[in-house]
Amino acid sequence: MKGGGAGDKAGRGGGGRLPQPLRLESQRFRLLSIVVGCFVICLVFLLSSRPDATAFGTMSPKASLVAARRTVAVKTLRTSSSSAGLGGDFHVDILPQSHQEQSLQQTGDDKTVTEWVRDTVIVEERSNDETSEAEPEETEPDRDATATAAASSNSDDHPAAPGAEKAVQDSAGAVVTGQPAAETTSAAPDRPEEKTRAAAGGGGGQSKLQEQPARQRQEEERHDEPERQSGGDHHQQQPRPPLCDFSDFRSDICDFAGDVRMDANVSAFVVIVDPAASGGGQEQEEEHKVRPYPRKGDETCMGRITELTVRATRDAAGATRCTRTHTAPAVVFSIGGYTGNIFHDFSDVLVPLYNTVQRYRGDVQLVLANAASWWLVKYDRLLRELSRHAPLDLARAGAAREVHCFRHAVVSLRAHKELIIERERSLDGLATPDFTRFLRRALGLPRDAPTRLGGDGTGRKKPRLLIISRHRTRLLLNLDAVVRAAEEVGFEAVVNESDVANDIAQVGGLVNSCDALVGVHGAGLTNMMFLPPGAALVQIVPWGGLQWMARADYGDPAEAMGLKYIQYEIGVAESTLKDKFPSGHKIFTNPTALHKKGFMFIRQTLMDGQDITVDVARFREVLLQVLNNLAQ
Repeated sequence: MKGGGAGDKAGRGGGGRLPQPLRLESQRFRLLSIVVGCFVICLVFLLSSRPDATAFGTMSPKASLVAARRTVAVKTLRTSSSSAGLGGDFHVDILPQSHQEQSLQQTGDDKTVTEWVRDTVIVEERSNDETSEAEPEETEPDRDATATAAASSNSDDHPAAPGAEKAVQDSAGAVVTGQPAAETTSAAPDRPEEKTRAAAGGGGGQSKLQEQPARQRQEEERHDEPERQSGGDHHQQQPRPPLCDFSDFRSDICDFAGDVRMDANVSAFVVIVDPAASGGGQEQEEEHKVRPYPRKGDETCMGRITELTVRATRDAAGATRCTRTHTAPAVVFSIGGYTGNIFHDFSDVLVPLYNTVQRYRGDVQLVLANAASWWLVKYDRLLRELSRHAPLDLARAGAAREVHCFRHAVVSLRAHKELIIERERSLDGLATPDFTRFLRRALGLPRDAPTRLGGDGTGRKKPRLLIISRHRTRLLLNLDAVVRAAEEVGFEAVVNESDVANDIAQVGGLVNSCDALVGVHGAGLTNMMFLPPGAALVQIVPWGGLQWMARADYGDPAEAMGLKYIQYEIGVAESTLKDKFPSGHKIFTNPTALHKKGFMFIRQTLMDGQDITVDVARFREVLLQVLNNLAQ
């Protein structure tokens, strides 16, 4: 049979006769082998020609790479033009998150963006939410430990260790497996300089890439060990800050908390130091002498201020026992010195007191040294607004042998410039306008803006001009002529004599009702603090080179309060000094040269030694300027 002959021939060629079913399976197997072989050859060819291609994905190679690198900072490796394989040089691209996707999309040659899966680990920083949702990544244990140490040493509070930074500069291997420190540094968004240094690093061979992890770990361990030791010691034993700060040019400030006992009998504040909390060192014993008044360096003034002792001790048993314990903190200050003059009442006490105690919102105990009953009565409304507790007289408490205890105390006041609170120096960000608003609120002053010309819509309304009249020194001799000139230009003129006995609320109400204030340089100009913001101050400066003093005492404060300030400097013909000295005297030709004689000469001769007759025609121009300012 034909079928049998063919089968015999096949059986003889194969060395024996095979059954019919086995022969059919062999043919099918050869056919399947040919198909699989062709598929494998095509697949190998595809992968060898496109190493970065995703073989069985639906995304393009670039899109796949972008999707795989959507975390904070991505480390991308590019082969150089001379690299034919893994033994070639590597260039490092560290891409910020904001430019990452755009840069990948703009890459022209797909070969320049390559993931070397066998030799690199792309380290990613994720947020807490992303980390919890992400799948755990399999890494070697020693690499995880190195990455953790590097991340902790590269926080914002602790700059990178020198060894790690040097490793980044030495080799581009800083971004491959075993170099998470350099990768973590580049991932920090606030370290652009670190990114620049890493991106500029040169390439090395594969041997350098393999050596880098061990070198990196050794450098980190060597540099991090002292930091860990010092950090542990610092955490275990915190040094107590000094009780007092003597660096300010106006006042010495002591600020302390804990077990504070005010022994009024000896004018001493004793701070009990806990040896366990402070380390128990001998240096914890500390003592200072402080005069709580902000005229530091003025021996005449400070000689009138009670000296207080501030002392820290570990001997709680030896300290005096409390007769009264306060929950509110204490602020200690003196109303001696130059108080009684309205300028010093505000510049030396009330303005710095507000700056010091406003943070306590009324829950503060005022402790007064050199207390005067008349002063307390005069400024009672302001003191009540600053503290809901009755002031404590240090001298009276001492006579009663009282010991008052606090958890926190501040001795002396935080003073800046004359009548000024500087916002950048205030612990609470206060400024001079905050104090003037406090004054208007405490005294119930209604106006917070001056009168505007024609503001009622029916015609011209006269603004009020207050003229401060001095009655002892620096008199304005032609006051009546000045009043007439003011009325002629369109003001309603009011004259007032500033006196220390005047009730502060009544004076404040009068000044607040006015739109401008005029006066010769002196304490009466302090009343400008009651003017509504936007009002004007005109200071008449006596002869004798006193412009600097006038500007510091009232000019700068006026502008800080939001007032319009004009400084009228008189000429020789307007001063009575022309009647006391010859025309060619140095007091007229070079008065500032006489200032070297000291402040007493300035005060007696140039301030209290002259009266003023202003040139009404010239002064009228100043009044018109004030009127125009109010019209704007």
